[in-house]
Amino acid sequence: MRQRKLYPIGIQTFSEIRGKNYLYIDKTEYVYRMTHSDMKYVFLSRPRRFGKSLLTSTLHSYFEGCKELFEGLAIEQLEREWTLYPVLHFDMSTAKHVDKDQLISELERKLFGYEKLYGREESDVYINQRLQGLIRRAYEQTGQKVVVLIDEYDAPLLDVIHEEKNLPVLRDVMRNFYSPLKACDPYLRFVFLTGITKFSQLSIFSELNNIKNISMDEPYAAICGITEEEMRTQMDKDLDLLAGKLKVSHGEVLDKLKNNYDGYHFTWPSPDVYNPFSLMNAFADGKLNSYWFGSGTPTYLIEMLGKYHVKPQQIGARKVLAESFDAPTERMLDITPLLYQSGYVTIKDYSSLTNLYTLDIPNKEVRMGLMKSLLPNYLRQYTADGLTTVALLFEAIAGERMDDALRLLQTFLSTIPQCDNTDYEGHYQSLLYTIFSLLGMYVDVEVRTPKGRVDMVMRTPTTLYVVELKLNKTADIALEQIHLRDYPERFALSGLPIVKVGINFDSERHTLADWIIES
Repeated sequence: MRQRKLYPIGIQTFSEIRGKNYLYIDKTEYVYRMTHSDMKYVFLSRPRRFGKSLLTSTLHSYFEGCKELFEGLAIEQLEREWTLYPVLHFDMSTAKHVDKDQLISELERKLFGYEKLYGREESDVYINQRLQGLIRRAYEQTGQKVVVLIDEYDAPLLDVIHEEKNLPVLRDVMRNFYSPLKACDPYLRFVFLTGITKFSQLSIFSELNNIKNISMDEPYAAICGITEEEMRTQMDKDLDLLAGKLKVSHGEVLDKLKNNYDGYHFTWPSPDVYNPFSLMNAFADGKLNSYWFGSGTPTYLIEMLGKYHVKPQQIGARKVLAESFDAPTERMLDITPLLYQSGYVTIKDYSSLTNLYTLDIPNKEVRMGLMKSLLPNYLRQYTADGLTTVALLFEAIAGERMDDALRLLQTFLSTIPQCDNTDYEGHYQSLLYTIFSLLGMYVDVEVRTPKGRVDMVMRTPTTLYVVELKLNKTADIALEQIHLRDYPERFALSGLPIVKVGINFDSERHTLADWIIES
């Protein structure tokens, strides 16, 4: 029985992972395929903490001919030459939260490190001149073409992406820095760039009109992240260990991991891709916590959801054309490109007839994280109490005590000072959607039926609830609408008992006024 490997939490250097006893999910077949294609300039976009830096580091070790690091991996059977190339590797994540002068200084510092190796000419004054001279000298001194790796190329720009004053300034610095790449084409073997956002090609790589964006290419769908097949074949022992810690069966732990961390697709068709950061942390801790979502600060996203007037229930279930989400974020007209490229929604389906992609929240971790972040919009300083109430609601609904749950919610909401704009039904629909989503149960709103739309549907393991909401009317009127339009007929094939719930809200008391539950 092989020794269990350590989990590389936060380690993004391929040589360190391979040199020590860390688990590495073999992506080297993709490395070989990419570097032996007709592509010379390649761009890959993936959300944060999805393995882009590790992939870039893997390319670095490969192009430096470190054959010993690849023993036992797929590429060992594919590569025969193991040529040593000069590699210029720029990690732009060190240039976050900077102004123009700081950005230039950081780029100069990166260049200086390689100039100590390959020298610098007096005429190379500005950063673009220095990069061009560096590439040429590296080629002349080694006799091999140069590999340029730029990880997180967009890091200096993400903080100012919607600032009309600062974005053009920093963008011009980066465009100037990258400008020599086309002129250096005769000296270049391979250029690889990663990022989160897709900036317009014209704005950053105005000269690189032949750069290949593989972000949605099917052959590279699983180049980052971990597929279920990879987990089953390369983490089989780890699955058993985690199942033991959680006191569940092998099959049950797979279901739990899938529910929490799976569900990403960056093209269609595509294998299901797990979030690697969350998956590794879950195996390391023996717990299913919120790792990826908790590692970021979604403040900016929440601000943008407000700016574009996106309700919680409107984040997922979007049908859009590719150009609506695989698009430059600095020119976006709605929230979709930001949601997709940041990893908060992902591709769930595609229609070849209409060319429409269905985008939705990938998994439970992201859904719960989003809803927790949105809850303060409704509860303000009472959010902590609200999360306690959610836990008690879960206990009541799991025990099929919906009346107790609604009474609990009524009492809690009556203690919250009235917010602005609560005199319309949609506010309460959004509030209930956010709260019920935090229960970890399936929730949908405005569900189509042959005779109209149901305000809300919630499915638990044992029951399907059909919910109709009214404002300043009566619960009888809400229930009557369910009867009149025969909503339950639409869900008869679910195989679950259907419970009808009519709820009436009181806008003056900003809580539930009355409700009726009917099995």
